[in-house]
Amino acid sequence: MRIVLVGPPGAGKGTQAAFLAKNLSIPHISTGDLFRANISRQTELGKLAKSYMDAGNLVPDEVTIAMAKDRMEQPDAENGFLLDGFPRNVSQAEALDELLETENMQLDAVLDLEVPEDEVVKRIAGRRICRNDSAHVFHVTYKQPAKEGVCDVCGGELYQRDDDSEETVRTRLEVYHTQTEPIIDYYKAQGLVVTISALGKVEDVTTRAMEALKRGEGDK
Repeated sequence: MRIVLVGPPGAGKGTQAAFLAKNLSIPHISTGDLFRANISRQTELGKLAKSYMDAGNLVPDEVTIAMAKDRMEQPDAENGFLLDGFPRNVSQAEALDELLETENMQLDAVLDLEVPEDEVVKRIAGRRICRNDSAHVFHVTYKQPAKEGVCDVCGGELYQRDDDSEETVRTRLEVYHTQTEPIIDYYKAQGLVVTISALGKVEDVTTRAMEALKRGEGDK
């Protein structure tokens, strides 16, 4: 299957992408991973992307698209892939359609993870990270440490990242609504959108997504 995964920040896209890719035996292609891999390997695309990032500018669509094209042409993506973080806007979606058409391929589904805005804010703004190890993540509601403000694993101080503040989260949501959400209507016109609720346990959302992809429709 060839799938695009969309949803607001805090919807759990990265987590679901990993589970779905494993269940479907297709590679999980993340924009963030693409950038990191190309920059780490110092490819021409990576150097170009880094030059924009170092200057504090957004990486142009054509660079992102070129990276995605290169990754989708790898042998492990021959039987499908799951795109996470790409396309981010309608122009990228149009470019992806053109790219797939030239490769005689097409998308099977666009999986839309639906989460109420207040829940997104609650999920992200409630996160607390260990200063000693950012892999130790807690939550003021969903995963409270035994002692407030102290990491259960190493005893480090727990803090809220600047980009996890409620104000920043709402700004990120506005960017999502303005730039990325329109691709849902774009793909709805092609009959590709499968919408499911991303509320509940991780495994329940994965099961819901797999079932929806199989029958080709989201929860009504």
